[in-house]
Amino acid sequence: MSATDGDGWIQCSCGNRHWGLHGAAGLLLVRDGQVLLQHRAPWVHNGDTWGIPGGAKDSHESVLEGATREAHEEIGIYPSTFTPITIHTDDHGDWRYDTIIAQAHHDLFPHELNDEAQEVAWVDISEVHTKHLHPSFARHWPTLQSLIFEHKLA
Repeated sequence: MSATDGDGWIQCSCGNRHWGLHGAAGLLLVRDGQVLLQHRAPWVHNGDTWGIPGGAKDSHESVLEGATREAHEEIGIYPSTFTPITIHTDDHGDWRYDTIIAQAHHDLFPHELNDEAQEVAWVDISEVHTKHLHPSFARHWPTLQSLIFEHKLA
């Protein structure tokens, strides 16, 4: 993992600390009734939970650029292997996390690329809630799942 100008903690007005001085973004990949989840390494913030690849955005990056860079760094995927469909924003006023929901192409082959992920797995949409989810992802999963169905991705 290389240091970027977005790396760092922010004390949010919601009372929590969040990673990403310029906010953060992640990529929720959907294919064949499944979503791609990443089992976070124990040493990272909210470690040993399942979520999506993502992290701090740099000041010059769009939401898509930040989410794509993070997904490439963490699980080795390329922008040509998915099509962005919609964005869900968790906006705290002074910090935000943007989740890009994307249709994964059949040539997308993720793998653990750095030490932030223990494992990646395609999980049936109906089974996501059975995983030990990252707290923020768990809180937003019902809305994200609704967006997946709304956009006919599953």
